[in-house]
Amino acid sequence: MNLNSLLKRQITKHLGGAVPDGFESFLNAVNNSYINFDEQMALLQRAMKFSSDELFEANEKLREEARTLKEVNNNLEFILSSMNLDINNDSSDKISATEYIKRQSEEIIKINGQREKLLKNLELQNQELSDYAHAVSHDLKAPLRSINTLIEWFITDNRDNLSTDNLNSLNLILLNVEKMDLLIKGILDYSSIDKLQSENRIVDFNFLLDEIIRTTLIPANCKIKLQNQLPKIYGNYYRFKQLFENLIDNSIKYNDKEKGIIEIGYSINKNNLPEFYVKDNGIGIDKAYKDKIFNIFTKLDSSGNSSGIGLSIVKKIVQYYNGEIWVESDLSKGTTFFFTLDIN
Repeated sequence: MNLNSLLKRQITKHLGGAVPDGFESFLNAVNNSYINFDEQMALLQRAMKFSSDELFEANEKLREEARTLKEVNNNLEFILSSMNLDINNDSSDKISATEYIKRQSEEIIKINGQREKLLKNLELQNQELSDYAHAVSHDLKAPLRSINTLIEWFITDNRDNLSTDNLNSLNLILLNVEKMDLLIKGILDYSSIDKLQSENRIVDFNFLLDEIIRTTLIPANCKIKLQNQLPKIYGNYYRFKQLFENLIDNSIKYNDKEKGIIEIGYSINKNNLPEFYVKDNGIGIDKAYKDKIFNIFTKLDSSGNSSGIGLSIVKKIVQYYNGEIWVESDLSKGTTFFFTLDIN
């Protein structure tokens, strides 16, 4: 359906059939801003999902190569511990320890070559994904700015002729423009997580959370509690900030309680790694969604100002620091996100 016609019909309907001067130019300008917008966004989303799947498969291959290499190393260690023994008991097919070590070394070189090739392909895919996301996202921002400006001008110039319904309809357009802008920002954040150039340093998570709480718009009915003293960890301040901001934002967004409570704490787990949690008493997560919530562009519902990228960013940052993330939740009772960070 042509957007120009749809917009024209709705606005003229609310204006009682009267068409203001310059109305056709206004509609044409809005229509031009929308051209190919949905198509480009759909293409970008498909590319992000496809690339994420490819990267997952590449990581799986790397893990398999690592397991194989470990097995080869174990065999090599066994041989080194028994240099004076033949590998096979069959006298017709005896292999000296030296020959066996030579073969194992050749196998290690071969596996390392395959691993390096996978790493280069993975790096190339990441770079292509980042470049593509940045290019398309910037292309999409231009029509958004045009739409927002045109609608605001129209409201300003015709406020006396607009009914409450007129204003509500136009404000709905502005709200959707804001959602699209949020989505584009999320894509840019997601694609640039491993490209951050700021220097690593010791980050005091207590100061970090204090800054987030002071600068985040927290509803009056929500409270954030730090359950214990948080650690100081070496890493990138902005990545850590993104990690907690997205988890806190998610807890606020999906909280339906009269008194919302968000608890943040940490401990050292059995593997001697810092294990954090962000717990809320919100709506909870249905079992059907538990395996999907970290997928890019996935939302728990269609309402709210959400890009569907926040938890994908969280998972990508945790994986960047060799950690793991998981979720425990009871529907209508609340959700707890756990994650570890392995900073070597």
